Amino acid sequence: MGSTMDPQHLALLIITFGAAIVNGALGYGFSSITVPLALLFLTNRVLNPALVPIEVALNAYVLWVNRASLPNVWRRTFPIVIGLLPGVIVGTAIVSQVSPGWLKFWTFLVLLPLILLQAAGYRRPIKSERSVGLGFGVGVGVLYSVTTISGPPLAVMLSNQGFTKRDFRAALGFIRLAESSFTAVAYGWAGLYSVESLNLIPYIAPSIAVGVPIGAVIIQRIRPETFRRICMSFDAWIVGFGLSNLLKELHLVESNLAFLLLAAVGILDAWLLYRFFSVQLPTVKRAEAMALRGAQPDT
Repeated sequence: MGSTMDPQHLALLIITFGAAIVNGALGYGFSSITVPLALLFLTNRVLNPALVPIEVALNAYVLWVNRASLPNVWRRTFPIVIGLLPGVIVGTAIVSQVSPGWLKFWTFLVLLPLILLQAAGYRRPIKSERSVGLGFGVGVGVLYSVTTISGPPLAVMLSNQGFTKRDFRAALGFIRLAESSFTAVAYGWAGLYSVESLNLIPYIAPSIAVGVPIGAVIIQRIRPETFRRICMSFDAWIVGFGLSNLLKELHLVESNLAFLLLAAVGILDAWLLYRFFSVQLPTVKRAEAMALRGAQPDT
């Protein structure tokens, strides 16, 4: 890094530091936070090749920390990993050919419902886990190679299937290490790495080195579900703003009426947060309190 830092690099440093804290706390979320914000001033074609090599190292770290649970999860998640490869190839072709503006638009359009599903705490267990896993892996592979984001759909899928906390993190690390490794190779084959992209890495790597341990400490003091809901709420607002802005930039909506989308996202997100803090969280706390009283020996 030079003696002076331009505003874009400073913004990227701050964004990735916050995203690294989220990743350290939840085991995922780095790209989910970084990409919607960084795409406000960068393109996918520049940003993605800078993030993917870093995510290989980050996901390897997550898997290593949770390696004791890997024997419990690798067979269940292997169909997803198999599906990743064709998805990554398709997604890499999309990044290579689609115009930056439309690529941003479709990135935000796909992310918004996934983030809102997370914010809503959606759960619906799938019985045919192996048969669904292969197709799900293809979709995640396309999504990751286009956006470098896969945390929201993976978190929904793994939570639905009842993975315990450590198994959840091990499964997430296993799948995400595979997808980031496949994508790193595919980007190299497609010639997507550039000097402009690689020059971003020195502004991202230090943020991860400092932010991830901080996140691991913070999550010891905050309920993981509460922290996750707040992060997803923040993401929803950013994606809503990005989509509204792109509706104008791409001349899909010619006036400030485009920002009605942001208003709609804000209203829905506010309702989801209200429902969580007023209904769902108190219910969980009461259930925990009753379980604790039931576990205490009579005196």
